[in-house]
Amino acid sequence: MKNKQTNAIAPSIVKQAIQVNKKPFPWLKAFSAGVAAALPVMIGLAFGNLQYGLIAGLGGFSYLYVFNIPYAQRAKKIFSVVLGLSIVTYLGTISAPYPLAVAILMGIIGAVAMFVFGALKITGPSAIFFVLVFAMSSGMPINPDDAFLRAGLVFLSGCLSWIIGMIGWFFNPYGPETGVVTRVYLHLAELMDSVGTNRFTEIKHKVMEVLNESEETLSAGYIPWRTSDMFNRLYLLNMYANELFIMVVENFSNAEATLPKELGQSTRMLANSLNKRQILETTHILQPEKMELQVNQLFSTIYNADAILNEPISNIEKSIQFDKASLKTVFMGAFDKNSIVFISSLRFGVITTIAAIIAYQFGFARSYWVPLSCVAVMSGATIVATFHRAIQRFLGTVIGIVIAGFILLLHPSGFVIVLFILVLTFITELFIVKNYGLAALFFTPNALLMAESTSQGVFRFSYFAQARFIDIVIGSAIGLLGIYIVGSKSASSRIPHLLGKTLRSQAQFLMVLFMDQGEGFDARKSRERIKMRINLSNLQTLYTTASGEIPANRRALDYYWPILFSIRHLGYLLENCSKESNRPILSDEKLAQILFSFESMANAATRNVSPKQRVIPEIESYSSIQKEIQFLQKELGRSL
Repeated sequence: MKNKQTNAIAPSIVKQAIQVNKKPFPWLKAFSAGVAAALPVMIGLAFGNLQYGLIAGLGGFSYLYVFNIPYAQRAKKIFSVVLGLSIVTYLGTISAPYPLAVAILMGIIGAVAMFVFGALKITGPSAIFFVLVFAMSSGMPINPDDAFLRAGLVFLSGCLSWIIGMIGWFFNPYGPETGVVTRVYLHLAELMDSVGTNRFTEIKHKVMEVLNESEETLSAGYIPWRTSDMFNRLYLLNMYANELFIMVVENFSNAEATLPKELGQSTRMLANSLNKRQILETTHILQPEKMELQVNQLFSTIYNADAILNEPISNIEKSIQFDKASLKTVFMGAFDKNSIVFISSLRFGVITTIAAIIAYQFGFARSYWVPLSCVAVMSGATIVATFHRAIQRFLGTVIGIVIAGFILLLHPSGFVIVLFILVLTFITELFIVKNYGLAALFFTPNALLMAESTSQGVFRFSYFAQARFIDIVIGSAIGLLGIYIVGSKSASSRIPHLLGKTLRSQAQFLMVLFMDQGEGFDARKSRERIKMRINLSNLQTLYTTASGEIPANRRALDYYWPILFSIRHLGYLLENCSKESNRPILSDEKLAQILFSFESMANAATRNVSPKQRVIPEIESYSSIQKEIQFLQKELGRSL
């Protein structure tokens, strides 16, 4: 049976690995990445030192961490990457004489980078370029005295990448924030259109996802000492979007009839108006002649949002509040034996170290390519993604070596090398969103070109090509084997425990919300809220990782999916409730009933049994919370 499963899965993995997705080409980012990589080399060449230019070019990798996030967050993120790459360049240079130290440091650097990116949920290539820069620094001619010089060159080049990455701020300073709030209203319009249809639950999930994203995006872009009229509008529009979502879910979740089409149309027009550069255009709110009270309330909220979009705003700054967890809180939440972020980082570091030790012990040519291939393969988010990476990297590298052969037959030198670096980096970034294997077709000749250039003609192309092919096969095999042995079931086996833990944290936060806490208490700053948010985040990451295991337990995943959605929706409702100051105070008896039901669910989830269905007392003005707890009980009662 096991062999049949494996044989059935294998073809689908290969097929998925060679699929090209339909994401649009990132033309501007690809061109900017090419400039960031080639410009330092060109400057070095202009000053008569190509080697310094190539070293400085390592700092150009900083630009690959540029994504569509608020500029306030982008500035901090990219500068931190620049510092990190400078530090690993220094460490790689001073540790180069000691292969064992290089191997251990490579594992530590990979693990730390993976942990930081995972804990902070930072989009990007994670640890791969930190390990790459460290490895290439350790593979340069051994000269520890050059450590500060090399680190300085990387830092200066990285600062250049920072400038390139921040240029967009001058033209559209709130572009990322505007984009996400626009998507919120477009999804809300879709939600209103789906009321009374079988698509409502699916769309509701999408809206909740983008609402959470918009909250995080606006929070990341908020600078307390510098607010603008545009940011204030976006903040208030997001607030009204949350109100609209709650109203729709509260009043129309079980509706059989559809809502007036004018609701969706007006919301969509508002989103389109927001997306224009000149937002002070009048949005015509469509409205039916006759409507129910609850529908009228939706239109009133849309009118209020439209007023925020079109009318002058004053004294709004005082109402803006964001609750950001401290870095210490975030890292401590991820630094847990059941946190998949911590487990994955530890596994990543250990396997990288083992790959590096094997490479240096057996004296492979350009030994650092073995752990680099291992790291590239392990950078997949799940085990399935890891297998995809291995297949893509192998196929891309084989063809990439052929491309590199044609390039190096031309014996490029001087500014021709710069041009090739620019073009190959540009094409790599253009295709990496489509398929990693397509990108490998171009970053392989790019790497070989840089290696041949830095060798100053000591080795022939055949040497580099053969070395790279062998090292990639060995490194990919180590990465695959390590991931499969160490982590094949590490995520799915932890779901029941973390599910129970998350339920208990929600019960504690609910008690804080509906219990008399005295004057001056702010539920938004409570430890219970922070704990709930961390557990919800860890649970989502755990489920995503479990869905990529081989073989995946589809039955368990199908069972947990509606439960996970219900828990996240309940967390969203509790978060919104915490923003209100006039919450009802529940009696001790009602609180005890609710807490007992949560404890029953948590125990049942941990032990993989069905909880007893208990009566959930009414929560005045917050019936949606009561209904969600009842729904959660029902979902947990299904047999696994």
